[in-house]
Amino acid sequence: MDQPAIRIESLEKTYAGGKQALRDVSLDIPRGQIFGLLGPNGAGKSTLINILAGLVVKTSGKAMIWGFDIDEHPRSAKRSIGVVPQEIIFDPFFTPRETLEIQAGLYGIARAQRQSDALLAAMHLTDKAHAYARTLSGGMKRRLLVAKAMVHSPPILVLDEPTAGVDVELRRQLWDYVRQLHATGVTIVLTTHYLEEAEELCDRIGIINHGRIVANEPTRELIAKTQEKSVVVTFDRDIGEVPTNACFENIELVDERTLQIMFRKDRVNAGEVLAALTAAGLGIVDVSTRDPDLEDVFLSLVSADTAT
Repeated sequence: MDQPAIRIESLEKTYAGGKQALRDVSLDIPRGQIFGLLGPNGAGKSTLINILAGLVVKTSGKAMIWGFDIDEHPRSAKRSIGVVPQEIIFDPFFTPRETLEIQAGLYGIARAQRQSDALLAAMHLTDKAHAYARTLSGGMKRRLLVAKAMVHSPPILVLDEPTAGVDVELRRQLWDYVRQLHATGVTIVLTTHYLEEAEELCDRIGIINHGRIVANEPTRELIAKTQEKSVVVTFDRDIGEVPTNACFENIELVDERTLQIMFRKDRVNAGEVLAALTAAGLGIVDVSTRDPDLEDVFLSLVSADTAT
């Protein structure tokens, strides 16, 4: 279907007391993609997710989940989405299997159709199926929340900071499972402060700042937009004085013989930067360049938006 997995139109949210969390947010999240929703703390990410989850009432605007308006068809909309919250919240006196069985019952799923054991296996929690949830480690609890969000097999899964406080191995297992879900056609919406994860995983990135969408593009196109590039140059002797040149956007002394130079690739190229260094009487022995990444783009967009 051409209809997006999630469609948001002119969405606004103002809390009691006048705090405006969302400002005229319009956003389409395509079906079958991994979509990264990024932004600094307090930007409005959690408010947006909580509106989609039915936990926060919007002030104005429209939101549709899998084609269902959250106001006109709230039950169908909620059944089409699974949300893994940032906070670890569940009853500590139930076992993981009981937690999933109860959640499935709340969605009206018949016992014969429930997938509790399969979800526990996918989350590497089979050996903890009958332990009290309160005895699980932090990483296990987070994986249990993912399983809980998938008991009704929703076509959309929202992960709000899913790897916060999770070690490297558990993070890898979680992303392996996310990729498996994505391969079956599940649309993934991800918020994370680990920008390298978003760059690796996401097909498309949306950036929100001060309650407004400041970017929404395919990941590769978004990264390609930034014009700053850096080159690290090592010289054959100690640098007596850091050179200056109009083609240098910024220059930093790394050590006695090494400089890192930022330049704008829409104005000059690396060859011109190196020629300027040679003209300054510096003998070059080694060069490495670094292309911009998602972190560079994120910081650039957020800084520019904050300044306006």
